[in-house]
This record gives sequence, C-alpha cells and structure tokens, in this order.
Amino acid sequence: MQTIRNYSASLFGAAVLIALILFTSACRDPELDARSGALIGNTAPGFSLVDAVTGKAVDLAQYRGKHVVLEWINFDCPFVKKHYDKSRNMQELQAKYTGKGVVWLSIYSSAPGKQGNFEPAEINRRMQAKGSKATAYLLDTDGKAGRAYGAQTTPHMYIIDPKGIVLYQGAIDSNSSASADTIADATNYVAQGLDEALGGKTIGTNTTKAYGCSVKYGS
Repeated sequence: MQTIRNYSASLFGAAVLIALILFTSACRDPELDARSGALIGNTAPGFSLVDAVTGKAVDLAQYRGKHVVLEWINFDCPFVKKHYDKSRNMQELQAKYTGKGVVWLSIYSSAPGKQGNFEPAEINRRMQAKGSKATAYLLDTDGKAGRAYGAQTTPHMYIIDPKGIVLYQGAIDSNSSASADTIADATNYVAQGLDEALGGKTIGTNTTKAYGCSVKYGS
C-alpha cells in the first residue's frame, strides 16, 4: 500500500511540473519574445533602478567597460528555486564571474501584489539566506526595464559586453525542467557565453528560448 501511495505521489508531482511548464509556455507574450530576440547585436536598453540593498539608484551606463549579466528573478518561482536552493547553481555562477570582473544584476519586475514582489527588508533577508553573490538586486516594479528587454520568464538571462551591446539572451541552460537534478548534465548557456566573451570570442549560441515562470508584470 505504501508503494502505491509513493507511486501516486510521484505521478501527481510529475503532473504538477508538466502543468506548470505548459502554463508558462502558454503565458509567453509573442511581442516580448520578438523584442528580446531583436536585441542581439544592438545597444542594451538603458535603465536606472533602485538597489534594494543600498537604496541607491543604479544606472546601467555606469558599468560601461565591463561585461554585465542581467538575471530576471522571482524567489518564489520553482525554476528560480531550481538554481538557487539546494543546487546553489546561480550563486556559484555569480561568484565565479563577478570574481572575473563581470557585473551581475538581479532584477525583479513583479508588480505590487504579484508573486515575487517583496519589500526591501524581505529581499535583503532572502538574499542573505540564499547567499546571493549578485552585484546588486534591482527593483523594476513598474516593469519598464523588463518590457524594454522583452524579459519573459524568471530566470531570463542577458549578457552585455563592455561597449553596451547585447551578446546573449535566453535560458540559463539547456534543460527546462524545474528539477535541480538536471543541472549537471545541461549546457549552461550563460557560463558558455561568458567564457567565450571574456576570451575575446564571438558567442556561438547567442539566443535561446528562456524558460521559467512568467514575469509578473502589472497591467
């Protein structure tokens, strides 16, 4: 009987994950998809956003001369948890590449009242609890920056070169499952792209389909 119960629970869990992935795909905005894809090779949209930790404005332009990663985030999203919780995949990437001079900006575009929107104190608590190594955690509650980039999901990743040109946009890796068990065997597009860019090479895979929870924009 216990075996049957465990099997049923496993089937239920798998069904929930499949439903989540299908729901996320259905929520994709074709206009935002087109916008994010059109960014490659063009100047990254500028923004000035408040850092939840310091309370100070951070302008993208201040990082000219450095490679920049933009990571759209929502700590309550299962796909973000995949890379932050037990695996600590995102924190390890942040630590590795900020150690090489890359600026890493986590951005949330969840509107007030939507999943992922937190007060700065709660953001700070979660960042410390998860051991985030991001350069800054930026507040985009009106969604202007997210929409300018065509950010669709959490996570949705972008790489910008020292001249301010977008080199990569899309998924963090090649496996769209919400399970952290898939990370080890997946191709990490962000790590691959950064290694190529930092080595003076052209990024071979510069556009992929981002996966995750839909960004919780306001109306």
